[in-house]
Amino acid sequence: MTGSRLGLCGALLAIGLGGVLVGQGLRARPDARPAMAASPVNGGALDPSDLRANNSPALVRNPRDPANLAVVNRVDAPAFGCRLHVSGDGGRRWTETPIPLPAGEEPKCFAPDAAFAAGGALHISFVTLAGPANSPAAAWVATSGDGGRTLGPARRVLGPLAFGVRLAADPADPDRLYLTWLQAAQVGTLAFPDPGYPILATRSDDAGATWSPPVRVSPPGRPRVVGAVPAATPGGLVVAYLDLGDDSLDYHGAHQGRGGEPDAGPWALVVARSRDGGRTWREAAADDALVPTRRFVAFLPPTPSLAVRGADAVHVAFPDGRSGDADVWLWSSPDGGASWRRPTRVNDTPGGDGRTQRLPAVAVSTDGRIDVVYLDGRNDPDDVGAEVSLQSSYDGGRTFRPRARLSDRPFDTGIGVGGDKGLADLGSRLGLVSSPGAATVVWTDTRAGNPVSLKQDLARASVDLRDPRATSTAAMAAQLAGLAALVAAALVWRRSRQRPPDPSAGASPASPPASSPAGSSVADGTNRS
Repeated sequence: MTGSRLGLCGALLAIGLGGVLVGQGLRARPDARPAMAASPVNGGALDPSDLRANNSPALVRNPRDPANLAVVNRVDAPAFGCRLHVSGDGGRRWTETPIPLPAGEEPKCFAPDAAFAAGGALHISFVTLAGPANSPAAAWVATSGDGGRTLGPARRVLGPLAFGVRLAADPADPDRLYLTWLQAAQVGTLAFPDPGYPILATRSDDAGATWSPPVRVSPPGRPRVVGAVPAATPGGLVVAYLDLGDDSLDYHGAHQGRGGEPDAGPWALVVARSRDGGRTWREAAADDALVPTRRFVAFLPPTPSLAVRGADAVHVAFPDGRSGDADVWLWSSPDGGASWRRPTRVNDTPGGDGRTQRLPAVAVSTDGRIDVVYLDGRNDPDDVGAEVSLQSSYDGGRTFRPRARLSDRPFDTGIGVGGDKGLADLGSRLGLVSSPGAATVVWTDTRAGNPVSLKQDLARASVDLRDPRATSTAAMAAQLAGLAALVAAALVWRRSRQRPPDPSAGASPASPPASSPAGSSVADGTNRS
């Protein structure tokens, strides 16, 4: 074999083996990889003297500046409060922006929400509390024109006893906002004394300066509804909420704020849709056989997580006990909530394993990937410690890829207000924003707290996500190229091992055989047949 052919054969062999190994590596790599390690959002997370209980983060992204993120959250202890943190670099660093409390109100801000408008303005809503029972006195909206670095004065939007106020912004109209809430007539101790309190909605077409008269979303035939959450579509609004059915244990506070077995159910997961800016509504039950997984205080109910893509793709995530313990499920509708597919179990754990998955958040990337993040007790035999897991679907929510663990260590889910009575409150939601190839998550973390301090902090992590279909295609291409190079190397080796014809076999050295092509030569050591 000549040196040049030996080199060519070696090069082809190396290319072939490399292609095969690269293809195998692409197939073996996980679909989700941490982009930024878990780190605190609130500055007091690293301060042992800061004992605030931060929870219920809402995470939103500026459509005009994707690196501009904002997080609002409520504070449960040692005093009620609201906090706003803003990032200009995709979540690596955060600064806190003071929320201006209205003059004349008690200094008790609670239950904030946030939305970036289509034009880039940040709007936040919150309620002020009053009296020894800390009942909602009014609901307010404040606006920032600089990505959340400063906030203008708050405007009063709603009156007393507006519970669960949530905010949404039209993705196409920079001036259109929506609020949804549960309107109570009176309250008892950790309870609504009477059934029939409705979920209402109102709209602003001038960036929050004025608001339309409230419109009823939930029908009178659903007397015990809670946990409303809105998502705006171009020109319309979708609202998901829970119908508790006959659940007096939670709605009317029969448990007196103590933990124990959940209500027997069933509950219904309801989705209402307005296509005319909130003027008229149609609803459908995504599922009318939910199995409750825990008790709760009526004022701070479990809340579905809702995501929409375009005008009609609707996805709702919520925990359900139909498999014997609390699992995360996803309900999907391709037609704006008119019809629903069978729900998909999201968490990739054995059914009925006695471990709790809870507090899911769902988001949809502009490329159609669906992400669900949740608190995950899979690795604690006592089902107290939790990690943060994220799973993604690339087929519209029909199947989910294996989970990516975002938290670097488990934390105690029993730390929070109410923990001394077995009903610790970790908040009503997790924060999640998704984009092509990535997701960012904010969650309530108790690692720095204990049952006495009640300290809760906000942690953030980002994860790189790759479509496994694209990865599979790249892996196949690499392996095919590698196999082709190996075949070429084998051919070069075979040809180089063939011997030249023996001149003594009857052929004249001066005359090539008659069968040889013109111009071929025996003397030059090649065989061109």
